[in-house]
Amino acid sequence: MRNWEWGIGNGELGIGELGEPITNYQLPITNYQLPITNYQLPITNSANRSVNLSLSVLDRLRLGLSVGAAKTVTSLVRLFRLGAASVLPGSIALRIQPQVLPLLFAQVKRGVILIVGTNGKTTTSLLLRTILEGQGWRVTHNATGANLINGLVTALVENTNLIGQLEADYAILEVDENVLPLVLRDCQPQFILGLNLFRDQLDRYGEVDTISQRWQKAIAPLPPETTVILNADDPTLCHLGQQLSQKVLFFGLNEPDAYLDEIPHAVDSIYCPRCGHPLDYKGVYLSHLGDYHCGSCGFSKSQLAVNSQEWPQILIGIYNKYNTLAAGLVAREIGIPTSAIYDTIKNFRAAFGRAEELVVQGKQVRILLSKNPVGMNETIRAVHDIQKAGGASTKLVVLNDRTPDGTDVSWIWDVDTEKLVTLGGTIVVSGDRVYDMALRLRYSQTDGGNNCKLIIKEDLQEAITTALEHTPANETLHILPTYSAMLEVRGLLTGRKIL
Repeated sequence: MRNWEWGIGNGELGIGELGEPITNYQLPITNYQLPITNYQLPITNSANRSVNLSLSVLDRLRLGLSVGAAKTVTSLVRLFRLGAASVLPGSIALRIQPQVLPLLFAQVKRGVILIVGTNGKTTTSLLLRTILEGQGWRVTHNATGANLINGLVTALVENTNLIGQLEADYAILEVDENVLPLVLRDCQPQFILGLNLFRDQLDRYGEVDTISQRWQKAIAPLPPETTVILNADDPTLCHLGQQLSQKVLFFGLNEPDAYLDEIPHAVDSIYCPRCGHPLDYKGVYLSHLGDYHCGSCGFSKSQLAVNSQEWPQILIGIYNKYNTLAAGLVAREIGIPTSAIYDTIKNFRAAFGRAEELVVQGKQVRILLSKNPVGMNETIRAVHDIQKAGGASTKLVVLNDRTPDGTDVSWIWDVDTEKLVTLGGTIVVSGDRVYDMALRLRYSQTDGGNNCKLIIKEDLQEAITTALEHTPANETLHILPTYSAMLEVRGLLTGRKIL
């Protein structure tokens, strides 16, 4: 006799193609008294030990029904070209079997790898997946970037058979910053990879210190078998790692030649996370990431497990050097030879919208996702350097304020847009908040200074057409969109939706 009580209390489900959060959802299925014989499902857990997962007939039935329903919805959405079905199938599966996530996690044979942070999750997870698959491992991965609970379920269900059996050696899942504590209730990952913490969608997340405290509380109870890998150049994450009892490894840069000339406006953590005293920076690489110590309490950057000077990097921009080091360190800890990691880095292709390169109407186009102050500063920095070298004279900036972007766009005033206009050229502006962005760029122009031509187009298709027309045949059009804008831009350029 087993007493069943199901529910999702104070959890988060995402409903709709972009996974808007719905909180405090209660699934009213309670107190079933059923004399049911248990099935023993043989699996191998993340510690590579064979275990028996006891499942009742009801559990097995619900899992099979949830997987079948999710796969049916996926097929219908894709058949009618309504999107990529990256979140809705997971929402339906959760309604039928609320325990679908832990039931699927338990079947991953070698380990679950969770990747969290404000910027770089999609690129880093794709790089790590490419490295592991190159070694013959079977990997399940939320490649579309849907990183709320329903997106994770959808990705796992995609790789199951019709009765919910998952065949995967590793699960590489990028996870939303706020969702990590919820995921850790259902999972004991082999690795947690923390990339960075920046201000992003303050209306959803709050300040970075709040997120870090939630992470520490959620990670602390995990067993010592979990390895935590963090960015030591981020003072908040470095301090977090120094408080944990699990095995913690750090990556970061040791390249003083890459220091910025000055600390940007969009900095978030220049105060000591231990005592609150202002940190003394020897130099910064981007935002508040750099080499630092606290003259008051002695807090300082932890020792690095990798020498960044010896590593190649993917794509463009200093931020992709961080992504490279992060994925490479996880791969090295798994036991993959450094030579194999380097080979993958050299041949890596970008994830959608992340320095992704396309050919449109015979012209080169590069999409650089710019979703928050730090991210946009870095994409502007990369474009500025390219323009100085004789390219990138035309840019398209697209600003939206939808749920995936954050409805508060005041962050654009923390962006150093002056670098975008200082070398002149043409900037086409579009998006839901086209006039906010245009005003910010206009204020970046000095009277009688650069020869920057600002073109405003409310219609995105017209904006893309205009930008392509102004792009010389021997140059690349650089598009800087926020998240939902990136999805729209890609849809117009390729004819395919991502979410």
